[in-house]
Amino acid sequence: MTSIKQERVAGHIRTILTELLLREVSDPRLQNITVTEVTIDPELMYATVYINALADETRQDEVMTALKRAKGFLRREVAQRVRLRSAPDLNFRWDETLERAERMNRLLSSLDIPPEDKSQA
Repeated sequence: MTSIKQERVAGHIRTILTELLLREVSDPRLQNITVTEVTIDPELMYATVYINALADETRQDEVMTALKRAKGFLRREVAQRVRLRSAPDLNFRWDETLERAERMNRLLSSLDIPPEDKSQA
């Protein structure tokens, strides 16, 4: 269960990272990626940042490699903009939610469900 403070800090970190990735990170591998969610532990020491390159699941490896290189810069920038005693350690994870949802939609649309016979009801 997350506290209001955790949710507020996670939301603030998400906003900061989104702005940084849009405006200040020059690595072309980090273009057109989205911060889908940020979760933070109760001590505010570790933040898990979920990332996705919308409509391009093939970029997962290059995006994660680039984030590993940019981690120090991103953490330093987050530390300057969030008022906490220490900046949380950023752990980047690929968000597979969109990919799973698309797979479920394909499965559902491939089902052959006959129309309901109203005379038996």
